[in-house]
Parts: sequence; C-alpha cells; structure tokens
Amino acid sequence: MTPDIDTSRRKRTAFFVSDGTGLTVEAIGHSLLAQFRGQSVEQVTLPYIDSDTKVTQVLRRIEAAAEESGLQPIIISSIVSDQIRRQLHQCSALMLDVFESYLAPLANLFGTDPAHTVGISHGIANGQRYSERIDAVHFAMDNDDGRRTREFERADVILVGVSRSGKTPTCLYLALQFGLRAANYPITEEDMDSTALPKILRPFQHKLFGLTIDPKRLMSIRQERRANSRYASPEQCEFEVRQVEQMLRRAQIPSLDATELSIEELATRLMSQAGIERKIS
Repeated sequence: MTPDIDTSRRKRTAFFVSDGTGLTVEAIGHSLLAQFRGQSVEQVTLPYIDSDTKVTQVLRRIEAAAEESGLQPIIISSIVSDQIRRQLHQCSALMLDVFESYLAPLANLFGTDPAHTVGISHGIANGQRYSERIDAVHFAMDNDDGRRTREFERADVILVGVSRSGKTPTCLYLALQFGLRAANYPITEEDMDSTALPKILRPFQHKLFGLTIDPKRLMSIRQERRANSRYASPEQCEFEVRQVEQMLRRAQIPSLDATELSIEELATRLMSQAGIERKIS
C-alpha cells in the first residue's frame, strides 16, 4: 500500500526570470505573492537569461521543481526577446509575462513599437542622476552612526533611534533608491540622562525622524551581535526604547515603529510622513 503524501509540506516554486538584472520582475513578483500569505512559495530569481543554452537550463530547473513538489510552478517574466518568451511558454508552469501584459497596450497608446532593448530600466541613462545617487550613498556611509555631525546641515533627513533599530540600512536605501542624503545618529545611554534631545541634534530638529522598535525584537537583534551582554539584556533594551520614545514625543519628532516593517516600507512611509520628495527617479 502506497503511503499517503503529506501535501501540507509541499512548496510551490515561483521563478522570476529576466534577461537583465531581474530587479524589476523580482519586485513585481514579491508584491504579487505577498497577497497570498497562506501559500508556501519558494521564490527564485534567475537574471541574465539571454541565450538558448540558459533558457534550456531554466526549463529543466522548472520541470524538476514541478516533478519534485507535484505542484505547478509559476514563472513571472520580464524577458524582452519574443523567441525566449515563446520557449518559456512551452513549459508546464503558469506564465505571467510582464511585457506581454503591458507593452502592447502602451504601444497602441503611443502609436509606436517598443524598443525591445534589454537593460534600459537599470542602465545609466542619465549621468547626472547616477552621480547624485552615488554621492547620496557616500553621504549615508560617511554620516553613519553620528560620525560627521558637522555635515548634518547638508542632510535631507537625519534618522535617530536606539542602536540596531534599522537606521543604517534605511539611510542606504533612501540614498540608493531616491538619491536622498540621509544621516543617522544613535541615541546612546549617555544621551538618556534626560528625555530632552541631545544638544548636538537641536539645530537640526526640523530634519529629524525617529525609528523605534519593540524591545523584544531589539533584544533578539542585539543578541546576535553581542550575546549575553548588558547591551542585549531585556532590561537595557526596555529602558533604551522607553527613553527614546519619550524623547521623540517630547520634541514632537515624527517616528515609525520598525519592528514589523521592511526597509522598503520604512523608507517609503518615512518619506510620505515627513513630506520628503525623491531626488532621482
């Protein structure tokens, strides 16, 4: 007698296939699949699929995933080449084609054919914008953890919060994606003698934005960095978060709770709440 198969542990695979970096189709795929939280889906990004050999390898991988799981895979594709798209359509996966869905209606609207050129969206089409993005990244790195407070005057935003609350990755994301000069300043125990803003931040109060975090989540993050230390203790995390939240409220600094938010969500919500516009698109 054949044993019953535990279908609850089977995982469907979604392949994000691109002949470029894969960043665009990956973002679209993540957004689509996020709407189906009850589904177990392994997500695989396959960039630079631009030859018959590579397509053949992809098709084998997709069919292997289907055979292993017993579930129909998903392809979300941003392939420019008509030939490669036709090859992908021949496999057993559910095919969601970004270009087929959107290019034809746009071509009808504009009255012209699309360029069918790979890598346009991520190329250096505008040298000035690219330079601004790199300058913003350098600014974020140079002004991480309050290293160069003398440059705060040039900042578009200054993130404040306890250590390990997500300030650095958020600053880098703001710089890379939006060209914003984002600095950050960690509120340390020395700053917590009172709930007033540290003197060094007061001239820039209009640029400040706070990040807070659940103490238990903070403790978990700090344990990975300094296990069993006072820095990572429940009491210390609780104290620091409480003091910083009081400080932000007293100074009327806008803030976000970073506990459940991704870096992408933190950055975009921060910009919306603070009324900051992107500098590059």
